[in-house]
Amino acid sequence: MDEMLPEEIPAVRESIRRFMETEVIPVMDGYEERGELPRDLIRKAGEAGYYGATFPEEVGGSDMGYLAAAVIIEEIARMDVRYGGFNQNGGNCPACIYLGGTDAQIKKYVPDLLAGKTVGMMALTESGGGSDAAGAMKTTARREGDVYKLNGSKMWATLGDECDVGILLAKTDPDAGPRGVSAFIVEPKKYPGFTAQPIDVGLSNAFRVSAIFLDDFEVPVENRLGNEGDGFKIIMRALQGGRAVIGAKALGIAIGAFEDAVAYANERVIKGSPIGKYQMIQSQIAEMAVSIEASRALVYQAAQAMDLDMPTNRIASIAKFHASQTAKFCTDQAQQIFGGYGLSSEFRIAKYRRYADLMFTGEGTANVQKILIAEDALGYKVADRHHGKTGLRALGRGAA
Repeated sequence: MDEMLPEEIPAVRESIRRFMETEVIPVMDGYEERGELPRDLIRKAGEAGYYGATFPEEVGGSDMGYLAAAVIIEEIARMDVRYGGFNQNGGNCPACIYLGGTDAQIKKYVPDLLAGKTVGMMALTESGGGSDAAGAMKTTARREGDVYKLNGSKMWATLGDECDVGILLAKTDPDAGPRGVSAFIVEPKKYPGFTAQPIDVGLSNAFRVSAIFLDDFEVPVENRLGNEGDGFKIIMRALQGGRAVIGAKALGIAIGAFEDAVAYANERVIKGSPIGKYQMIQSQIAEMAVSIEASRALVYQAAQAMDLDMPTNRIASIAKFHASQTAKFCTDQAQQIFGGYGLSSEFRIAKYRRYADLMFTGEGTANVQKILIAEDALGYKVADRHHGKTGLRALGRGAA
């Protein structure tokens, strides 16, 4: 499909492939065994411009666009899915600051995040919140003079135990629902009251997710994003871009599983023939190939819509839902082709399978995507009812 895309995209794909082959894959097992965050790889990725694909050059971005970002995420997930957590530095954390921050906030935090000099985090979800993240939010922020004091807890914060900078949402008005949510730039290593406890979910030991506990955690007033009550609007705008490309990670997982299954089907011999010669295996391979091509077309369409500053809620939900389904299907089929070896750590398929399950939750669950798609199809609620610009460059700063 690359020959149908803008001419710079194949070069982006080749660049990230070389980076993964030369910088990441040779050392990633060591980081996983030690449970150590590969900060040197984060810095190298930042220097290469991989975090800043969707950000303008004046804030340290590479301005390559959402399609380029999707290809980068796809290739990383395909080649070593464990390294997929790296995109925190190019995702919601700097996007929230860019969209809702002052000139001083943007200058202080965004360039270093995009360059990989600091590690970013996003903390929105709470244990009882689920898809009603704002309405069910219990974490509070109480202003005392020149600081806010935050109390409560968050769940599933990727790199919460390692981050230098993060975006954390809390209620400054507990009785105002989503309109009472404010966003804060937090620096956990600089101020007391922040505790991160890693959660074992059977994924990466290097890029961990954490539960976060806040006990009068101090945040300077100048670190609030926008006005009080702007937090939910800011994060929703940032998430819009994330949803347009998150399907690329699921796509990469599906492709990686498919490629491993094809290689194994040609190598594994039963009764004198590779198992790929058997029709049952061919049926599985064919169905995987079709699902991948359909997901690829949808994911790229969503990313290109962002680059064209078109409304993307509907196509992003469709792409994310379909790619998640494809990742689940392909990893399941690949594991069947591998047989008992599909459960062994000797092969990558076991890792792909666990990460595929994650794709049904991140950036909006599968059921939430289906609700949005169905309500749009039935005419109950138009998914793209919020017309206008969508990309980071088009949205501009301070847009909350």
